[in-house]
Amino acid sequence: MFHSITAKRTGRSALSECLALACFGADGAAAPLDPRTKALVAGLGMTDVVAAAMARPEATGEAGSVVEAFPAASGRKPVKGPRRIIIVGLGARDAFDANVLRNAAAAVGRRLAAVKARSLSVEVEGALAGIKKLDMGACGTAFGEGLGLLAWNCDDFRGTATTDPKRVRLDVALSTGDFAAGIERGLALAESTNFTRTLSQNPPNVATPQWMADQAVKLGRKFGLSVKVMSEAELKREKMEGLINVGKASENLPRLIRLEWNPSGAKGKPIVLIGKTVTYDTGGLSLKINNGMVGMKRDKDGGCAVLGAMHAIATVIKPRRRVVALLAAAENSISDEAYRPDDVIRYRNGVTVEVTNTDAEGRLVLADALCWACEKENPAYIIDLATLTGGVVTALGSTYCGLFCEDDRLRGKVEAAAAASGERVWRLPMHQEYREMMKSPVADIVNSNPNRKAHPIQGAAFLSYFVAEGIPWCHLDIAGVHVAEKNAGPYIEGPTGWGVRLLANLVEGE
Repeated sequence: MFHSITAKRTGRSALSECLALACFGADGAAAPLDPRTKALVAGLGMTDVVAAAMARPEATGEAGSVVEAFPAASGRKPVKGPRRIIIVGLGARDAFDANVLRNAAAAVGRRLAAVKARSLSVEVEGALAGIKKLDMGACGTAFGEGLGLLAWNCDDFRGTATTDPKRVRLDVALSTGDFAAGIERGLALAESTNFTRTLSQNPPNVATPQWMADQAVKLGRKFGLSVKVMSEAELKREKMEGLINVGKASENLPRLIRLEWNPSGAKGKPIVLIGKTVTYDTGGLSLKINNGMVGMKRDKDGGCAVLGAMHAIATVIKPRRRVVALLAAAENSISDEAYRPDDVIRYRNGVTVEVTNTDAEGRLVLADALCWACEKENPAYIIDLATLTGGVVTALGSTYCGLFCEDDRLRGKVEAAAAASGERVWRLPMHQEYREMMKSPVADIVNSNPNRKAHPIQGAAFLSYFVAEGIPWCHLDIAGVHVAEKNAGPYIEGPTGWGVRLLANLVEGE
């Protein structure tokens, strides 16, 4: 919606074209403005025009509702200050949490984009002042994220048949204090998320495994991350059989991409982040039917999110401990070289897999990365993100990501990070019986049990065979949440960059 959104520490609301205020609501009516906001409005000489706006029927105070005031059109001599005041509703006070501010900011941002506003001041702290134990920094971050996510656009593939939308650049004037610092942080985290969304949007004739490796190299050079790309010869030497087999039918050969944040003086074991990066998924010989292939360029979104998280780690979080990212990148295609149902793959940890479905390929490439992480990285814990199963969409829709984690301490950290980011997770079970479902009459395990029972859990159960005992591990199945199906809140239809902010908050908490 915007070309870009930039934070400007001016501290002077009167210099901005637009001013955003906030109010709560109850019983279909907006609550009176708080004393701090009233004082600000009075100081600008705009008490009457704001009061008139608050008296209109649309001023309900409902979460995300917007009412506007226009000081310059009040009939009086124009005053110095904002020409447009947007009062956004926060809903019921007793139901308020930071996620309300993400959507409130999005409502403000959508209005600003519609009128092509170029500058904004935000003064909503007064409305929040009466809520006890409220973290103003976290609130500011949520507001900044909700606004910043609207800055995503990917027009690289538009041609002469598309009208130039002429997006504007929006400057957000910031004062001092925790809320303002939070907005700045939120805008920066949104930038990392938008980087991920652009990676996702790139089509498969551009975004090959090598292209993903190139993006990692560029990111590393720009922000001081070490990057290593493992190609054909090294994949064979290291027995990366999942990547080799899934990727061998394509002329775009597979890659294992490793990035590392290693600050001076870092101590302790690293956090390892793993992303499924299937740049296109035809289903292989178990070919997808009808329109099942449409959108499969986004089967790389786990890896895109991990790259975006490394962007946030290097630019915003800057933790004092090591973080390693592994992207298992391959294209699942069709040729006379394709792997087949009935093939048996032997992994570097000795586990053998009977292939029953070549369209259950994501778990095969993730298995390589999990083996490598356990054997080579000595991790404190492992988090993997993957668009792994349609079953998780059936179970949870697009509201929650499926979380699988049997380590209580790690699960608590992930759930806390999810709460902070507004990226919701829901725990699904992983009992030994599910692991038994994956047993093969020919090899150790199958890659897909054809009876379809507990479909999302099958994927997690399969992956568990490649995580060494004693290493905390969390699997996040993002198949239901990585794409927005409609234009709402801070998202337009398309990729959401889900997981970037969750991972950033997780690492920051260490």
